[in-house]
Amino acid sequence: MPIIVNLDVVMAKRKMSSGELAEKIGITQSNLSILKTGKAKAIRFSTLEAICKTLDCQPGDILEYRPDDEE
Repeated sequence: MPIIVNLDVVMAKRKMSSGELAEKIGITQSNLSILKTGKAKAIRFSTLEAICKTLDCQPGDILEYRPDDEE
């Protein structure tokens, strides 16, 4: 998939655990894990906003587009 999720990198820079972030943004740890591993098919803007607010970052810090080599 050409969308890369760098959430774990941003969390590491902010020294925040998955459990702490999940609690602060109001989602389960399992849903956060799905986001972190890039297995999510979509993300709500409200969730993205909560992540950015909590981690003091921009959406582009978390999400990255890399085109597939197949094109």
